[in-house]
Amino acid sequence: MRRFTWFNATSLTFGFTFLYLPIILLIIFSFNESRLVTVWAGFSTKWYGELMQNEAMLDAAWVTLRVAFFSATIACFLGTMAALVLVRTGRFYGRTLFSGMIYAPLVMPEVITGLSLLLLFIAIGLDRGLITVILAHTTFCMCYCAVVVSSRLVSFDRSVEEAALDLGATPLDAFFSVTLPIIAPAVVAGWLLSFTLSLDDLVIASFTTGPGATTLPIKIYSAVRLGVSPEINALSTILITVVTIGVVTASLIDKRISKSRS
Repeated sequence: MRRFTWFNATSLTFGFTFLYLPIILLIIFSFNESRLVTVWAGFSTKWYGELMQNEAMLDAAWVTLRVAFFSATIACFLGTMAALVLVRTGRFYGRTLFSGMIYAPLVMPEVITGLSLLLLFIAIGLDRGLITVILAHTTFCMCYCAVVVSSRLVSFDRSVEEAALDLGATPLDAFFSVTLPIIAPAVVAGWLLSFTLSLDDLVIASFTTGPGATTLPIKIYSAVRLGVSPEINALSTILITVVTIGVVTASLIDKRISKSRS
């Protein structure tokens, strides 16, 4: 067993400081009385109140949630079907091209993806707005769902499906009664990953957005370019709190499930 030396302690200290000190400062200055985010003028929660009255920011948050929900749902459905085709159908003509098109957004720069989708929407005469952002996010989220579900299908024991078929179930009934419940954790994981990626996206949304479809990352980026406002700090603190609660809750649930199984 290796000893915990002073070098390891120093490295960890600097590493955690580099990662988390900016977040801590952001949270602290979200309660700053002054509008200047670098000058402390006393404790205040007024910026949270002003954030709740900022209609533009609230509208952008609502648009972001809608885009993330619909794009993640569609991407999860299409990604699951793509994973079934790749894993279950064996080799077929055009399989290499099909798999390459599915996985291409994983390695393609977001600028290229956003620009190509913008040119596509212009070519077909589709006005940019909420629909185009949802389609764009579905395009690059689908590959992540396909990868997650494929990894689960590869290790799937098909004898369970065969038993259901032997008992008289149709292939469709066997899928919904046996296969889907077993791969449901992978499907949910793909949906959550797609939802998170859609919430965080800035580049692709900036190419495909239009009037009335400004997402929260675009709104924050536009506001920061004019100067960091304490409202942005307050909004970031709320997001950090939500994410922290989600991570801690998931960890506690996973720990409880592990204890119950053991």
